[in-house]
Amino acid sequence: MSPPPASAIASRCIEVALAAPLFRTFTYHVPDGIAMPVAPGTRVLVSFRNRPEIGICLGAAVPPEGITLKPIQAVVDDVPSLPSSLLHTGKWIAAWYAAPLGLTLRAMLPTALTSAKAPAPASRTQRLVRIAMDLPSLLQREQTFARAKQQRVVYDLLEAQGGTAPLESLRIQAHCSAGVFTAMAKRGLVEIRDEAHQRDPFADRAGTLPPPNPSDAQKDAVRAILAGDPGQVFLLHGVTGSGKTLVYIEVLRAILEQREQTAIVLVPEIALTSQTVDRFRGAFGNDVAVLHSGLSDGERLDAWQSLRRGERRIAVGARSALFAPLERVGVVIVDEEHESSYKQSETPRYHAREAAIVRARAEGAVVVLGSATPSLETWERADRGQAIRLTLPDRAAGAQLPPVTVVDMRVELKQAVKERNPNAPFDETLGVFSKSLLVALEQRLVRGEQSLLLLNRRGYSSFMQCNACGTVPVCPHCSISLTYHRVPEILVCHYCQHQQPVPAVCPQCAAETMRRRGLGTQQVERVLSERFPEARIARMDVDTTSGKWAHTQILDRVGRGEVDILLGTQMIAKGLDFPNVTLVGVVDADTGLNLPDFRASERTFQLVSQVAGRAGRGPKGGDVIIQTRMPGSHAIRHAITHDVTGFVQEELGARRMPAYPPFVSIANVMVSGLDQAATAATAMAAASWVQRLVERQGLRDLVFVGPAPCPIDRIKDRWRWHFLLKSSQPRLMTRVARYIAERCPVPKLHELRLTVDRDPVSLL
Repeated sequence: MSPPPASAIASRCIEVALAAPLFRTFTYHVPDGIAMPVAPGTRVLVSFRNRPEIGICLGAAVPPEGITLKPIQAVVDDVPSLPSSLLHTGKWIAAWYAAPLGLTLRAMLPTALTSAKAPAPASRTQRLVRIAMDLPSLLQREQTFARAKQQRVVYDLLEAQGGTAPLESLRIQAHCSAGVFTAMAKRGLVEIRDEAHQRDPFADRAGTLPPPNPSDAQKDAVRAILAGDPGQVFLLHGVTGSGKTLVYIEVLRAILEQREQTAIVLVPEIALTSQTVDRFRGAFGNDVAVLHSGLSDGERLDAWQSLRRGERRIAVGARSALFAPLERVGVVIVDEEHESSYKQSETPRYHAREAAIVRARAEGAVVVLGSATPSLETWERADRGQAIRLTLPDRAAGAQLPPVTVVDMRVELKQAVKERNPNAPFDETLGVFSKSLLVALEQRLVRGEQSLLLLNRRGYSSFMQCNACGTVPVCPHCSISLTYHRVPEILVCHYCQHQQPVPAVCPQCAAETMRRRGLGTQQVERVLSERFPEARIARMDVDTTSGKWAHTQILDRVGRGEVDILLGTQMIAKGLDFPNVTLVGVVDADTGLNLPDFRASERTFQLVSQVAGRAGRGPKGGDVIIQTRMPGSHAIRHAITHDVTGFVQEELGARRMPAYPPFVSIANVMVSGLDQAATAATAMAAASWVQRLVERQGLRDLVFVGPAPCPIDRIKDRWRWHFLLKSSQPRLMTRVARYIAERCPVPKLHELRLTVDRDPVSLL
């Protein structure tokens, strides 16, 4: 058979993006057996490097001259997996964050839809029972079930549940065997059939009804958002406890019921998902689907497909929920928009807040960025007129912001040492809890109220050190000290998870003087349990929440009043709403204050302010006690008074010179490799290459800083160097970042890599 003429091939070519680390797309021929056109956003099966791969069709293509094109093997989708608005968003992410388009589009789809080898997890089925014969009169039932009492029980239960119910659920309720249902089916009383069952891990959770009457400020915010033009960005700035969630719910109600549109709600933490879902399901029932990384592949696929089919109209979840396959999106809500977890740490290194604005504009939707402590980028965006600031100045239902007491731990420790009886046993609470915090905790236990304690450092002690020679055990794979964990007793690296036994003697000088230094949540938990043996204590950190539903289980216990003191890291600082929490204590407010990162003060202010807002949300009121050794820091001073405006003004002043975001756009260019010398040499060579590019192109608005070793210069055996690029022209930064990522030469030795992180949230 002769090959098809060139003109026929030319009219049947498509451009395909493949999940490869390449800044290019590929052209394939569509054979005659496959219908044209293939819609953009559709998944196609192709051969790439002699392997079957799933690619995304980008549209028709002009065939390159002199190249024999491969045919696509199949069109996988009936309907595009990536609608036009999502395809537009993916292209923007790839361009802005200097990422290969194929990798970006793959990240927007559930894992189950991106593998050509493994089939998507099959939908689960459940066996349903349906009434097939009506027995309206009592006499009919008496005659039918005269000798089958269990069948009568099943029939009555089935009728009470609307005529259809899962067989297994009925069997348990009726305390009978499956044979009863088989016998009823043979008599024609019921029908038994298998139906697809959606895997929804939140289906059994009871919804939380929202407050019935929004305040005037909440109503004003809702009206403003609903009156917004397509693509308009709103900053909903409300003090903690001001009822931002109720504003979201009222906006969603109008979007769904009046405008018949759909919506996306992003939350920063998996820990917050269950409470958020409860609130939205209380208002919208099964219209809510959940998308986040804590779900299994099958659960994510079911939720994704229910949104794609239009069965559910609200997508709630972390970063990836932004890519929900919804049509007619009316609003995109980014709750706690300041949170750094919205930034993806791997390619594509996108920020969900910025990508949400792009998708909303493509959809003609409005964007709501909500926070009690907005990021400086969003605050400045509102000051420039690129977002409308809406304010909720007061707490809902007349509640008051809690008073904040600051304890200077330098003074506290000196006084405690001065008053200590030298003959008394050592007090384990010394240096951990101030007197005022201990008294406040005891008062809450007596009154049956709950307390929340924040320490943003897990483990038992930050590190171990030899008193004789000063040696500190460090990770053999990372430039970081090992953290001491007591249960189990072991030294752990919190970057690569390396573990090693606790040394009995110093590995350097063999002295028996190894001592633990610094605080961790495990140590605080032990001190609490010894001081308050009757207290029910729950700890919430990475070590206690590794299980799939561990976050939810702990928070549910708190909500049921089964926990007196909740101790945790930053995951307990935001979004939680427990009316019986009347005390919040910050054990050490300084843990992140002196990190070598320009955002250190901002993150500390946000963390302390957010956790302080967990107190006093009910009629009992509340108190906040902050322990610090740096009470003069502007982050602490403004957090004490709940003064967001004051902090922003002072912090913005510090960011003007030298210039940092939000006044300039930055990119962190990092070189990493397995050999220290080769990594340093490659980083310096790359920096020289970029400097020559800047000089050659006359890019005067591009400031170059570095190169230098990263503050943590080795992680997981990879040495790390970096340099920064700054520019007040975002478009220029986009071009330069892409050029560097695509063309900067990197030797193929020692697993050397170069990455470009546009708009980084951390420089560590």
